[in-house]
Amino acid sequence: MSTSYISVAPVNQQDRITLIDSLRGIAILGILLMNIPGFGLPSPLHNGDLAVLNETGANFKAWYYVSMSVEGTQRALFSMLFGAGMILFISRKEKNAEGLIPADYFFRRQLWLLVFGLFNAFVLLWFWDVLYHYAIAGMILFAFRKLSAKSLIIAALICLVLQFARENVNFYRDKRIVTTGEMLATRDTSVLKLTEDESAQLGAMTEMKEKSTVEAKRKAMEKSLRKVRGSYAELYEYQSERSFRGETAGLYYFIWDVLVFMFLGMAFYKNGILTGVASTKVYWLLCLGGLIPGCILTWFYLQHYIDLNFDNYQIAKSVRFDMYAIARGLRSVGILGLIMLLYRSGLFKWFFALMRPVGQMAFTNYLTQSFLMGLFFYGVGFGMFGKLQRYEIYYVVVATWVLQIIWSHIWLRFFLFGPMEWLWRSLTYWKRQPMRK
Repeated sequence: MSTSYISVAPVNQQDRITLIDSLRGIAILGILLMNIPGFGLPSPLHNGDLAVLNETGANFKAWYYVSMSVEGTQRALFSMLFGAGMILFISRKEKNAEGLIPADYFFRRQLWLLVFGLFNAFVLLWFWDVLYHYAIAGMILFAFRKLSAKSLIIAALICLVLQFARENVNFYRDKRIVTTGEMLATRDTSVLKLTEDESAQLGAMTEMKEKSTVEAKRKAMEKSLRKVRGSYAELYEYQSERSFRGETAGLYYFIWDVLVFMFLGMAFYKNGILTGVASTKVYWLLCLGGLIPGCILTWFYLQHYIDLNFDNYQIAKSVRFDMYAIARGLRSVGILGLIMLLYRSGLFKWFFALMRPVGQMAFTNYLTQSFLMGLFFYGVGFGMFGKLQRYEIYYVVVATWVLQIIWSHIWLRFFLFGPMEWLWRSLTYWKRQPMRK
């Protein structure tokens, strides 16, 4: 048994799949583009509610063009790459060891990832952390690792249907609150009094309506500004409560999102899409078949919010279905197809080479983003939270991209792994890994 354990070791540098490293670099930088509103803007502005401050001009354009194109796609790409990475990790271990040893290493790796997710959420205080969710979803997907690419795609589609159903069940519960409450509000209570249940239903409708007003949203914004700009105790209380909700009740909803794209990543690795060996026709099909319908559905989705001035009460009352999951899923596949077409063209070798070290240090760069953004925005740091306009926060993104690209290239000239990658590997194998080249 001990001999088998000794024979299992981390992947050598020469065995890395460089394209996947490059894709991972693109995704990890793209994730900051999606996360920056959560770091820099107060609630509910960070969710794209432009009505609170009546954002127009450059702020509206920044929100609209990001939402129409890459919003949600980079996390999806990163989830796909995580799924592919699972197959890579397990298959390599199964070549070198027998029995439960590969599973032992894999689950140890996932459990440490869960710990790092808790660290990101409750120490670095990033309430949109995904590592915790990836750790749990990865352990679930271990059971499906032997499925064919076709079966994995079917599993992804099933998860997408379940995600769509889950979101619309909630959406129609809100619609029921509105319709039932409005009906009860017209009742002449001098003739027919409301029952206890009906009073509760009317109260739920009134509460939902009041929370959707600009005045209520501004109060929520003021609270968010006060807490995040305040003392460490105030910041911790506020952010840790948001993280707790995200990793308990939020996990119930978000898990479908993660599973969809991890299944796709496992499938796309097995059929060669993520390794660049699929035909150009396949990549064109992914690109056009994803982006065209995805952008059309996203346009309709965003237009409802614009026309109804981001009023959740009116949206629940007027919109028929929540199409976000399908629209975002299509755009994500389309973006992947587009990136792979750029790769296959041969004209962007410089770009993929630039991204490769960033992807090799994706874990370090992800956690460093939480640290740097917290330092810049939180009150315990430079206190810039809520002081930049929406379009201005993207200047911070570009500056961080430049910093992470430069430092990733410099670091990997001297070291085999990023610092957090080294720590994760050392903990996974219960052995200090070599660091310097």
